Amino acid sequence: FPAFRKEIFKEDCVSSIFCVLLKALNRRIMKILHTSDWHLGHTLYNYDRSHEQQAFLQQLTRIVAEEMPDAMVVSGDIYHYSTPSAATQKMYTDGMLEIHRACPGMTIVVTAGNHDSSSKLEIDSSLWNHFGVKVVGNIERTREEVNLEKHIVEVRDKETILKGYIIAVPHVYPQNFPMLDTETPREERQARFFQALLDEVGKINTEGLPVVLMAHLSIEGSDRTGHDETVGGIEYVPISSMGEGYDYLALGHIHCPQNIKGSGRHARYCGTPLPVSFDEAYPHSVSIVEMKGWEEPQIRTIEIENPTPLITLPKEPVVFEEAIKLLEEYPDDKPAYIRLNVLIKDYLAPDCNERASNAVKGKNCKYCYIKPNREKRTSDDVARHISIQEIQEMSPLEIARLYYQEAEGEEMDEELCELMSSVVQKVREKNNLR
Repeated sequence: FPAFRKEIFKEDCVSSIFCVLLKALNRRIMKILHTSDWHLGHTLYNYDRSHEQQAFLQQLTRIVAEEMPDAMVVSGDIYHYSTPSAATQKMYTDGMLEIHRACPGMTIVVTAGNHDSSSKLEIDSSLWNHFGVKVVGNIERTREEVNLEKHIVEVRDKETILKGYIIAVPHVYPQNFPMLDTETPREERQARFFQALLDEVGKINTEGLPVVLMAHLSIEGSDRTGHDETVGGIEYVPISSMGEGYDYLALGHIHCPQNIKGSGRHARYCGTPLPVSFDEAYPHSVSIVEMKGWEEPQIRTIEIENPTPLITLPKEPVVFEEAIKLLEEYPDDKPAYIRLNVLIKDYLAPDCNERASNAVKGKNCKYCYIKPNREKRTSDDVARHISIQEIQEMSPLEIARLYYQEAEGEEMDEELCELMSSVVQKVREKNNLR
């Protein structure tokens, strides 16, 4: 025994044992890059944003090259429109290939969001498999069974050592989740589906490796600051419905980056890399998550720089003349999308938008719209202070805003204003053609 003990503790032997232990430890550590809600193809008040979106993809490529994660998960809303243009699809394809080249051994998992067309996103999934990209657009089912294996992705390193598992679930409305058994009530099918996938992974995950669950939905209690709830609707899900057995829940859909309260840093919205509206006035980033089987995930954020930021001028509302002066004084060479924050006592003059548009001519910034902030008043006040002549001088949008305020008791939101402006423009174009 003494001779054996002496042999055990030779320097080379100790070094070998240390290497074995280190390898075992590294197998239990998985590093992912979590991103979602790219909204490629999104335009802002008819301004093309492809330059910003390409800049994001270039930054993402650099981040991947520096971080060298085991996997990158994209939790839905790759595109803003279900029928993206050819140019937008090419931007996505070129960007993903560059990201793959930056870290060829990295597993990439992409799921469909409510803005995406699940079938179009999946149409070339077989081709993407050759580049380590797994695309999951929908739930595959037959009359007999649901293909759960489609949603389970193994993550391996360059030496093909298994690092962990990713469960990829695309956006599905709660009522459309498949029925896995006849006993589960319809309202519980979503929770049953998530748990079934986690149970499947639990059967094969004999080494206790990290498990990442991807989902594109709204968790109850999440911060929805700046989020547009008019597209696809919002149906809130309690965190308990996501099941048990994951180490990290990589969420998409809500644009404000945040850890879900009460999840112990095990569930997170990474948020949008670029703002989709002016109300998303917070830092935008991607998340780097490192998981060890016995610890809570370690999360870092890497901020994405937008070459053309969205700016509200000024932060607090002022009368139009003060706002237009600030716009005129805005630096000529500084790129930005700008909305004016205007305090309105009675109504805006009909030429306000024209004056604002003229104020940015020759500048590198782009004027978008006026955010109205009216002093609260009763409908009697509105009728008393606005004459027929004044109404005749107002734009259709201003009349609609006043009517909405009187009928609903609150300001018309940005999306409705944009829709109204679009309708007015189309009517004018139609009349001009006549």
